[in-house]
Amino acid sequence: MSDTDTANDTEEPAEAPQVLPDDAEINLQEIYEQSRVQEVFEDLDRTLVGLKPVKTRIREIAALLVVDRVRRDFNLESGAPTLHMSFTGNPGTGKTTVAERMAEILHRLGYVREGHLVSVTRDDLVGQYIGHTAPKTKEVIKKAMGGVLFIDEAYYLYRPENERDYGQEAIEILLQVMENRRDDLVVILAGYGDRMQKFFTSNPGFRSRIAHHIDFPDYEPEELLAIGDIMLAEQSYHLSEEARTAFSEYVERRMQQPHFSNARSIRNALDRARLRQANRLFQSGGTITKRDLVTLTADDIRASRVFDEPADSP
Repeated sequence: MSDTDTANDTEEPAEAPQVLPDDAEINLQEIYEQSRVQEVFEDLDRTLVGLKPVKTRIREIAALLVVDRVRRDFNLESGAPTLHMSFTGNPGTGKTTVAERMAEILHRLGYVREGHLVSVTRDDLVGQYIGHTAPKTKEVIKKAMGGVLFIDEAYYLYRPENERDYGQEAIEILLQVMENRRDDLVVILAGYGDRMQKFFTSNPGFRSRIAHHIDFPDYEPEELLAIGDIMLAEQSYHLSEEARTAFSEYVERRMQQPHFSNARSIRNALDRARLRQANRLFQSGGTITKRDLVTLTADDIRASRVFDEPADSP
């Protein structure tokens, strides 16, 4: 095709969206099922124990989006819903996992193009010298566009005590994109609740752009035990009866110690138990069975320093 041909080509005008008649009847449940969002919630229930208030809020947001889609079909314009969010809670409470599922939900309901999650911290956005921050921040935003940008420990972006800090430049770029490109990017800010509150007080521009504030509660001991069972099953391990009793005691003790990180601490504890099991089997010098390979014993659990008195380290 010549340059002339190319120049003479004209694009077909985009078809106007179909508007439903006023007397049309729509089944919201059918639209919900067709979007396959329920599959995401089922996966969320399988992979994350507890968090009932969080899951309830996410379902409410999904319902809002389904209704908004139908309103648009009837040409009931109310403006695109603001979907930027704040996730607050202690480490290991599932914030990143829920953000991943949220990206899937938004994609299946047609609110983001791709449904991917880009997870970053301050170091990914803020440069160390003049002229470095803007390109870093814009590159991250470019990668996240069409999906969800998850900024963990977002309060570290703002450091008023350092006059030479470049975090404010990243904040200004983010605020502009959150306002002007909210139809193509959802931003989720995450971190400890008290620090996020101070961050929003110091940065009212963020607060005004966040529509959904979701708090992630700490897990109860029985929920942490269930989380441990899921983690072990995923790697073809299980606890013996005595080991389960020991692990229950471990959880109770560990929760009282500093730097406890909910599911993250449970994962670390089980990784160390697997290490002890491997060394125990290796040093036994005899033959072993498949049952030996998949079973963690009470000794593998109770060898943790958590059982020392006083318990001053995990």
